[in-house]
Amino acid sequence: MNDNQADEFIAKPAMTETPAKNKAKRFKFTTFSSLKHRNFRYLWSGTLLMGAGQWVQQVTLGWLLYDLTGSSILLGLLNGARSIPFLVAGPIAGVVADRVDRRNLLLQAEQFLFATTFVMGWLAATGSVAPWHLFVFTLATGIAWSFTDPVRQSLIPNVVPKEDLINAVALNSIANNATKVMGPALGGLLIAMFGVAGNFFVQSLAYAGVLIMIYWMVVPRTPIQARQSSMFSNMKEGLAYVWSNSLVLALILIALVPRLLAVPYQTLMPIFQKDVLRVGPAGLGMLMAAPGVGGLIALLTLATIAGGVRRQGILMLTAVMLLGIFLVIFSQTTSFRLALVALVGVGSCQVLFNATVNTLLHLTIPDRLRGRVMSIYMLDRGLMPAGALLAGISAHFIGAPATTGLMGFAVFLLAIFLAWRVPVIRRVEI
Repeated sequence: MNDNQADEFIAKPAMTETPAKNKAKRFKFTTFSSLKHRNFRYLWSGTLLMGAGQWVQQVTLGWLLYDLTGSSILLGLLNGARSIPFLVAGPIAGVVADRVDRRNLLLQAEQFLFATTFVMGWLAATGSVAPWHLFVFTLATGIAWSFTDPVRQSLIPNVVPKEDLINAVALNSIANNATKVMGPALGGLLIAMFGVAGNFFVQSLAYAGVLIMIYWMVVPRTPIQARQSSMFSNMKEGLAYVWSNSLVLALILIALVPRLLAVPYQTLMPIFQKDVLRVGPAGLGMLMAAPGVGGLIALLTLATIAGGVRRQGILMLTAVMLLGIFLVIFSQTTSFRLALVALVGVGSCQVLFNATVNTLLHLTIPDRLRGRVMSIYMLDRGLMPAGALLAGISAHFIGAPATTGLMGFAVFLLAIFLAWRVPVIRRVEI
C-alpha cells in the first residue's frame, strides 16, 4: 500500500459535529464496551480458557519431563519444540483459515486438543507416559494452536464493529496476559492438588469449555475468493500482499523487533536474581510477575480510553521506544525496587505495542486475506527461541546486564530507524 492508500485510515472529523461534541465522544470511557457483543463474549471467554489451558499445560509438561529425566537439556528442547509448528504450519494455517469456515476450523482444532490432552491424562494416570510422548504431544498441540491462534485473531473484526475494535483487541490481550500471570501458579497448584494426570484432565475440561463457546458463536462466512484458487496460489497472494503493502510490511517487520531483542530478557532473569539483585527465589517470582502486572495496567488503560486513541502509529512507535529505554534502565540497576518498576514499564510498553500493531493490522487487512496475513505476522513466535539462544550466548561472554542493555538500546535505535524510513506509520490515524 502506498502512502496515499494509507490515508484511507486517517480519521476525518465530521463537519456536522461541534468540537466539544467530538471531544466528548472521543474520550468516552469504554473499558468493557466490546463485551456487549455476544459473539465477542464467546470468543473472549474461549481465549481466556485457551490461555489458561496452554499455561497449565506448559507447567505440567516441564514438571513431568524433568521428573522423568532430570535433564535440563531436554527441557530446553521441549520449549523449542513448542515454537516449531508456528514456523512450519503457520503459513499453511493462514491459507486454510481464508478458505474454510473459521468457526468449523476452530471446532475441529478444539476437539483435537480435547482428545489429545485426555489421552495424555490417561497415560499419566496409568503410569505409561514416556518422555517421547511429551514431545509428540507438544508438537501436535503446537500445530493445533498454530491453526487456532490466527483464526481467533482474524475473527475479532468479524464480531465487533469498527468503533469497538481497539477495545476488543485490548480485552483480548488482557485475557492472554491475565493467564500469563495466573497460569503458571495455577498449574503448580493443580499439580499439588490433583497430580499430573489430574492436570491433564483439567486442561481437557478447559478445552471442552472452549468448544461450547465456539459452538454458540455466530460468525460471517469467509469470502469465496480464496476458494477459487489453489492453496499455493493463495499463499503467494498473501505473501505478495504483505510485500506490496508498505504499512503491513512495516508493521510485521517492526513486530519482530521485540520478539528477537526484547522478550529474550526473560530467559536471563535467573541470572539477574542470583548475581545482580541477589533476591532469592521469592524475588525471582516477583521479577517474573512484574511485566505481567504492567501489561494488565496498560491494557486496562487502553481499553478504557480506546475511543480517544486516534494516532495509533505514534502510540505504537512511542511504546516500542520506551520499551527499549525501560530495558536499559533495568539492565543497569542494582536496586530491587527500581528493577521491579522498570519491569512494570517493560511489560506495559510491550503489550501496548502488541495491541496497537494488532489493531492497525486488523484495520488495514481485507477480510479475504486476514487469515494469511495474521499467520505471517505470528511467525515471530517461532523466532523467540532464536532470540533466547542469542541472548544466552551473549550473556555467557559479556554478562546478562550488558546483554540486556544492548538489546534495549538496539530496540530503541531500530524503532527510530523504522519511524524515519517508513513515515506511513507515523501518519496513520483511525
